[in-house]
Amino acid sequence: MRSSLSSLRAAGVIAACLVSGSAFAYASGNIGVSGRTAGQTCMNSGCHSSGGTTPTVTLEGPATLAPGATGNYKLVITGGPATVGGFNVAVDSGTLQPGTGQRKANGELTHEEPKSFSNGRVEFDFTLVAPANAGTLTLFGAGNSANGNNAETGDASAQAQKTITVGDGDGGGGDDDEGGCSATGGAPLLGAVLMVLGARLRRRR
Repeated sequence: MRSSLSSLRAAGVIAACLVSGSAFAYASGNIGVSGRTAGQTCMNSGCHSSGGTTPTVTLEGPATLAPGATGNYKLVITGGPATVGGFNVAVDSGTLQPGTGQRKANGELTHEEPKSFSNGRVEFDFTLVAPANAGTLTLFGAGNSANGNNAETGDASAQAQKTITVGDGDGGGGDDDEGGCSATGGAPLLGAVLMVLGARLRRRR
């Protein structure tokens, strides 16, 4: 009988952890909810449920980068429950590098632990290394504004995107073979000049 009671108590503890502890499971961040994969959000990933006021999420940083250059970016969350915040950032080209208190997984960035709001906002700074070739890339970001009650309820999230042009954006690049005084371009002109001079000499004779 005691064994059965112990088993029931253990099962109850496990069930309670599964119900109330899902927020703890993702306290060190989550990936795959940045918006790069359509339909995947913080709210439907199992780590948070809606209930709070929807925050505003923005991605700030350069709109253009030279090929291979490194740019400084930040994801900013304002509004919502606004006690602590978390984030997830992904990119469809280039390489992301985490900032302080962040980690990288499968090429994406997320927080190591929730970050407290200050003056109604929370920021997550990171860097992006542009690809070697010219073109355009898209930065995807999700921000979660949480109430800090260590439960999944009462939080809210939002997503944002930013298009970044690398180089001239089309990968093109001309050359200057047609410009200047090239030997190929000068040969016809020299021939024409010699013909004119020859005609004048014949007239004088």
